[in-house]
Amino acid sequence: MHGFDLLTSFSIVLLAAVCHASFQLSISMLTLLSGHALGRKTAHLRLMRLTGSFILGAGVMVALLLSSIAFAFNTLLPVRTPLLVWAACAGGGVGVGLSVWLFYFRHESGTSLWIPRSFARFLGDRAKATKESAEAFGLGLTSIFAEFLFTFAPLTIAALVLIQLSSDWQLLGVLLYAGIAILPLMIVGILIGGGHKLSRIQHWRESNKRFLQFAAGSGLIILAAYVYVEQVLTVAVASTIGAQ
Repeated sequence: MHGFDLLTSFSIVLLAAVCHASFQLSISMLTLLSGHALGRKTAHLRLMRLTGSFILGAGVMVALLLSSIAFAFNTLLPVRTPLLVWAACAGGGVGVGLSVWLFYFRHESGTSLWIPRSFARFLGDRAKATKESAEAFGLGLTSIFAEFLFTFAPLTIAALVLIQLSSDWQLLGVLLYAGIAILPLMIVGILIGGGHKLSRIQHWRESNKRFLQFAAGSGLIILAAYVYVEQVLTVAVASTIGAQ
């Protein structure tokens, strides 16, 4: 089975990371954390430490998840990844993309997400109670892990691509993925640090939530379709022609 060249591999990792970055749970939790901190009249420097620790925790969890999945694939799979594994990951990507289209945001005003209300209250309470940098770091870890139901699709596709590269390129790929995945968090953190009102940030998110929902779902479907065509359909056709 042929693999991707280096440029194509990193393009796929980049697209997967952009899809990951489109999900909104971490941003919702960061705005909650910042809102509660501002409500307590927290000093600006302390607020920046909280937001920075949250973003760092999110980035660490993204890198850990991607590395763990890649390590598991590298350990369990043969040198040449079976067609069935590629097909399963592509199918999972399409399924998650359709799910994002259908019910990622709740059909109500605001930016309420798909998560159960009890869990949303738990996360809100944790954000409200967070006052130390270590707690914010842990909250950042939790925010990424809590959305694994959706992010497993881009993570697994990126991991399958990365295990075909040398170790140096794998490390760069993990760092690239994690950096792109938390880029929206960093942008929001910069806006908060610059004194922008959370109400304006939230208003922008609410006004553009359907676009974000469509973009995330479409990106996953396009990514999965490309991987399926390149690693399953093309190989299957080539094998059939070669057997004749």
